[in-house]
Amino acid sequence: MLYGKWRPRGFDEVVGQDHIVTTLRNALATGQMAHAYLFSGPRGTGKTTTARILARALNCLAPVEGEPCGTCTSCRAILSGTALDLIEMDAASNRGIDDIRELRDKIAFAPSDLKMKVYLLDEAHMLTDGAFNALLKTLEEPPPHAVFILATTESHKIPATVASRCQRYDFHRMNNGAAVDRLRYICEQEGFVIPAKGLHLIAVQSRGGMRDAITLLEQVVARYGVTPSEEGVVEALGLVQDARSGALALALIERDLAGALDIAREVGEDGVNLARFTRATVDILREVLRASLRGQSEPGWQWDSLVEAAQAAGGVEVLTDAIAALAAADFRLDPTSPIPLEVAIATAVLVPAAPEPRPVAATAAEGRSGTRPARPAAGTRPATATSGGDEAQSPEERFMRELHEACRLSNPRLGAWLNGSCKVIAMDSGVLELGFWNKLHCDKVDHDVRPLVEEQASLLLKQPVQLKVTLLEGVQETGRRPPRSGHLAAAAKALGAVPVQKDG
Repeated sequence: MLYGKWRPRGFDEVVGQDHIVTTLRNALATGQMAHAYLFSGPRGTGKTTTARILARALNCLAPVEGEPCGTCTSCRAILSGTALDLIEMDAASNRGIDDIRELRDKIAFAPSDLKMKVYLLDEAHMLTDGAFNALLKTLEEPPPHAVFILATTESHKIPATVASRCQRYDFHRMNNGAAVDRLRYICEQEGFVIPAKGLHLIAVQSRGGMRDAITLLEQVVARYGVTPSEEGVVEALGLVQDARSGALALALIERDLAGALDIAREVGEDGVNLARFTRATVDILREVLRASLRGQSEPGWQWDSLVEAAQAAGGVEVLTDAIAALAAADFRLDPTSPIPLEVAIATAVLVPAAPEPRPVAATAAEGRSGTRPARPAAGTRPATATSGGDEAQSPEERFMRELHEACRLSNPRLGAWLNGSCKVIAMDSGVLELGFWNKLHCDKVDHDVRPLVEEQASLLLKQPVQLKVTLLEGVQETGRRPPRSGHLAAAAKALGAVPVQKDG
């Protein structure tokens, strides 16, 4: 395979991971190597490749400033896959405690053909809890001739006790420019002639993974030969270059629901791949958003008219609404149905963004006035949106719900202490007083959650906030919240429901 042929043989060929390569080279050159490493990052970004290069560098007989020579017996053995002391384990299929115990029993034996034994555990997050526990002591105090390299795409699943015993290196998705440069080099060596725009499309579709980029390059050449046209690259990648993508983007920016739905139905009837068409529209909107934020577009760019339309229609907000809605469209259940796209279009046009938080004092005054925001006319976008039953809630309840949600998103563990356990007593001169029905919750918020609450309340109210907590009278013994006195019925009445019998 093309990817296997052009797998990097040295640190200088690793693309997009300069922060890791530089650190490892310096450590190798000075002899300050660790006994265990944790390589984490998305697939196809070079974790296993870098681990193998590191294994060669550790065992190279004539390294040059941390770089393996590639010609000594140790380097050749590792490159050919015949080195007995480079032990690669797929933790997805060798994940049990018995596998790790066998590894632990053999690690004490001296290397047979290399200077160092290198254990490479790929997909290390797949190990069982028992296997991790069996590995702990060995990781902490391995024999001097052994080095561990754990590679994973899901570092959050690695126990902290294991991660703390390793030097951690986070691999990043590479930028498109670095991927294009590497693809261009491979094409020159292989005799491929591919347009610059085609290489850029391959890099974009690889989503920052060099392995995927080379695989896509091989796919293009296999279908259209060594000199494919730009159109051939588009077809081989399965991309959709349809002028209606730009037309749909414009309709969403202008909030033209009827026009956008007509485009979606027409595209579906023409048999276009709807998921790819939607992704192409999202890519256009993203570029328009970036150009809008920068205030200028790339030379020769074709979407200047969309930038002008977006600025006239509301700027960043309208673009982010459209991107979020289209990105959430799910075509997995029925890839040929235009319904997910149509629902996403309606969501982008009709559902507003979250309302801007307002101070409790302002919302309280509005609630006392007894007025209600006017209902928007048909086909227009309402200025604010609330979930069902919000109009029946007091301003303090609405603020408390927003505060809890903000704290929960910032820190789920601490934010949970505000869930239904308190109410707003007062908000005056930058002091927010919360009353609690439960002493445990009151003490927890007072001592542990206070900085989080003050921070999020300050963001919501757009002014510095100092928190004051109070244990409500009459509930110290029970610790229970009083009933809400028919809040569901009140919400139903606010929506126009008529009770079938008298209250009480």
